[in-house]
Amino acid sequence: MESEALGGQAGTSSLIRNYLGFPSGLSGRNLAHRASQQALLFGAQFVYDSAVGLSRSGQDLTVALAGGSRAVARAVVLATGAKYRTLEARGIHELLGAGVFYGAAASEAPAMAGRRVYVIGGGNSAGQAAIHFARYAARVTLVVRGTSLKEPMSSYLITEINANEIIDVRFETRVVAAHGTGQLDQLTLRDGQSRTVQVPADALFALIGAQPHTEWLRGTVACDHHGFVLTGSDLSASDETASWPINRGPLLLETNIPGAFAAGDLRQGSIKRVASAVGEGAIAIHLVHQYLRLAGSAD
Repeated sequence: MESEALGGQAGTSSLIRNYLGFPSGLSGRNLAHRASQQALLFGAQFVYDSAVGLSRSGQDLTVALAGGSRAVARAVVLATGAKYRTLEARGIHELLGAGVFYGAAASEAPAMAGRRVYVIGGGNSAGQAAIHFARYAARVTLVVRGTSLKEPMSSYLITEINANEIIDVRFETRVVAAHGTGQLDQLTLRDGQSRTVQVPADALFALIGAQPHTEWLRGTVACDHHGFVLTGSDLSASDETASWPINRGPLLLETNIPGAFAAGDLRQGSIKRVASAVGEGAIAIHLVHQYLRLAGSAD
């Protein structure tokens, strides 16, 4: 069951403009409703409850639900998503998906050609995003709450940012408001002396952290130190395949539990976009069929 809206993080977006087939965009609520109706037509059943545990016995996987019931299946797709830390600034929610974005994706960068891009964050993700956007944008401004980049960001990124003439860094600065009618066009910034300035802006990317909804999987499914689920080759890289119970390697989106797959924002290395999450879901279902064939041949 979704805690905020059908469709999770995407379902709360006022406008999604980068989903194939909707050139003028559509609301997250509308997209989620269309998806749920389509799923019902294909025979899917919805159970409105919260998952609290996952276990494997033989070839059966059991999902324990908060209401006390259990769902047993041969395969499970985990798609509980993540919640981004949100900006407490006026106008941000209204322009979400219309110039304001949480997270960054390589696929977004070419669309920023010739534009004024603001990136919020002082960590490695924000630094990497600023450098990548600088390949396309007219100007990139990194907005940092702290007084320097030295503590949270790797030294090689700091060197690249300082050497890049396209990137500006504003220290001790916060975004306090976003402005625009249907599309972001200005931001209000406030510095450490409480002085405010209004600046033109075409896009704002906030990289201030995300919390995956994986608390209920801890101790069962292998996750990285941020709580994102490890899958496929990432399991081998982290030595999580040491206890792998069957005689084959994990499939592309398979977790350390055979038959349990992960797709979307809860997975380590995911793109954090609606289109890519839908694509991962489709791949996961293909892998479920592959897994069932493999498991059947092993019986």
